[in-house]
Amino acid sequence: MTSASSRPAAWKLLLAFAIIYLVWGSTYLAIRIGVREIPPFLMAGLRFTVAGLAMWAWLRISGTPSPSLREWRDATVLGTLMFLIDYACLFWAEQRVPSGIAAVILAMIPVCITLLEITFLRTQRLTLRLGLGLAVGIIGVVVLMNPWASLGEAPLDRRGVIALLISCCGWSIGTIVSGRLTLQASKPMSAAAQMLSGGVQLLALAAIAGEFAHFRAQDISSTAWLSLVYLIIAGSIVGFTAYVWLLHYESPTKVGTYAYVNPVVAVILGAALGGETVGRRTILGTALILISVVAITTIKRKQSTPASVSREAELKAVADD
Repeated sequence: MTSASSRPAAWKLLLAFAIIYLVWGSTYLAIRIGVREIPPFLMAGLRFTVAGLAMWAWLRISGTPSPSLREWRDATVLGTLMFLIDYACLFWAEQRVPSGIAAVILAMIPVCITLLEITFLRTQRLTLRLGLGLAVGIIGVVVLMNPWASLGEAPLDRRGVIALLISCCGWSIGTIVSGRLTLQASKPMSAAAQMLSGGVQLLALAAIAGEFAHFRAQDISSTAWLSLVYLIIAGSIVGFTAYVWLLHYESPTKVGTYAYVNPVVAVILGAALGGETVGRRTILGTALILISVVAITTIKRKQSTPASVSREAELKAVADD
């Protein structure tokens, strides 16, 4: 944190917050638009390979040293957990699940991290507040998945929801593991290495899945290509830059409020621009999950752990709240 005299103008801070709130919240709709035409693993791979390479090149030109071999190795481990697993599942699921619902379920990452801390790491004790927070979040997911009480909405694709929960697990494990790995001291360079390694792995997965064989670039509409460009430039590069910049002037807790705002933005944009239905089930499930996330993330912990870093892999394991 810097002194008040060196703080930037208020409009710059507001602009940076608007970027991490609105841009990151809009990326879910951009993904859904893109995967209608571009194979999911290929689209995710292109997004993070290009964004990671661009960030790496810019940082090298700016004088930031490239990661060592050991740092590249550990960045690749996180690239597997937080990009290959997380985003392969997210992009695949958004072919089947509305973008707003995808954002809401991925807001469960702090819940998943807390469960891991309690059950496996033993770094957190199960208190009444934690237990209630976890229970409310799990009930929220059950509300969204329940095909017998959809409250007037169409039942969700169960495979898509399961893929999103696996996505949460991949990111959560990566967040916890990151504290035990050797990473580049520069957070932006560390993020670039993770993005680049994860993007290459996603492209390899696309090749294994046969997506290249059936992909014809000339058949893709300009709308789908624009969604990919938006994800690369606005979602990954601009969003991450604003996030890291904000951390110099605001507390991680305040900056981390994007985790509560992004799902709401995604639901609103999905309904307004994507034609997605927002009924009683979506509203109830979203409310329960956000209450759970707020209850869990506002608990003061004895041992600091990396926060759930927004859906945008830009931060993954890079920003420790």
